Amino acid sequence: MKIVVAYSGGLDTSVLLTWLKDTYKAEIIAFCADVGQEEELDGLEAKALRTGASKCFIDDLREEFASDFIFPMIQAGAIYEGQYFLGTSIARPLIAKRMVEIARAEKADAVAHGATGKGNDQVRFELTAAALAPELEVIAPWRQERFRDQFPGRAEMIQYAEANQIPVLATAKKSYSMDRNLLHISFESGILEDPWYDASAESAREMYVLSVSPEEAPDKAEYVELAFEKGICTALGGASIEPLLHELGLGNGVQFDSEGRAQLSPLGIMRVLNKLGGRHGVGRVDMVENRFVGMKSRGVYETPGGAILHFAHRQMESLTMDREVMHLRDSLIPKYASLVYNGFWFAPERLALQSLVTESQQNVTGVVRVKLYKGNVIAAGRKSPLSLYNPDIATMEADPTKAYNQSDATGFIALNALRLKVASRVHGN
Repeated sequence: MKIVVAYSGGLDTSVLLTWLKDTYKAEIIAFCADVGQEEELDGLEAKALRTGASKCFIDDLREEFASDFIFPMIQAGAIYEGQYFLGTSIARPLIAKRMVEIARAEKADAVAHGATGKGNDQVRFELTAAALAPELEVIAPWRQERFRDQFPGRAEMIQYAEANQIPVLATAKKSYSMDRNLLHISFESGILEDPWYDASAESAREMYVLSVSPEEAPDKAEYVELAFEKGICTALGGASIEPLLHELGLGNGVQFDSEGRAQLSPLGIMRVLNKLGGRHGVGRVDMVENRFVGMKSRGVYETPGGAILHFAHRQMESLTMDREVMHLRDSLIPKYASLVYNGFWFAPERLALQSLVTESQQNVTGVVRVKLYKGNVIAAGRKSPLSLYNPDIATMEADPTKAYNQSDATGFIALNALRLKVASRVHGN
């Protein structure tokens, strides 16, 4: 038997790798996806091989993550339950997609993951596998009683690692768990399981990685311009953009448009916006959400770049999208967000919705200027060659062009009022 295992090199997945090899008498292939978690990947392949893997694939998926997953989701305006920017949710289908691609290329019999039986990730991994490679077996050790009996806690995992000479650096467990990728960092469990605990308090200051608190953010606002083409952000402008490009190692070869905005790939856009938003305390979310498996959970999130991008994209749409198209798309946001959250990225209904979203974005082109200030993203201007805003029609001043005849509203209101009048007379209201 041959199994492809999602592997990070930490205690849990290192134990998982060895346990699967011994329990299933299988050849193990380790797979690690770089989706922007910023963890040290040097030496990971050697560690996997020492732990018992026959091969280890380490794939940089950051650009694909930004262009094929994050940006289409931003075009859809997707936010789960009005708050969550879906950072973890949108990464899982990409990781699982690459995992099954490797499994097929290596002629593996199964894929395995270390998601627990209580969370959403198990669903996301396995629904993706079902949609893309239904012939593959999916092994979820945490849902096996024998695995839970053997490893009821972290101490037993450490003992197993020592007994099997598994090279892991076991440290004291933090009072919360975290998951990072290009779009966000999530924090949950531990002290956060008390929904009354104030995650914005000074005592929680050290938890945050991507952002400062709004109180610690600069006292001076910063302006940023985001250029869009068909709903996709393609360039960034502002006084601090060029220095940031050099700080991030993106300075070489970047082209600038006629107005001095840096033209960047989706990955470059996300990296720069994360830095900008983070230093102004943008994108922190603390919420109690409804998991797909039926329970409520409390999560704290940092999504600095995603928060800016989502806000600016909406501002661009407000200027360029037809009213009925916008309202139709907006009516589908809860459904789209739930599909992402629940793991149905590769389901036919999500693909169908994406086609509608893509069509709705054909004229979402132009530039949005936003102001970042102490946790806030504030609209500071928008312009577009495809703007549907007509000042001659919208003006409250005299309208010499007669583009809008106010008298027309009389019949319009009368027709819309007719059914209300009839109902009132019938029901005696």
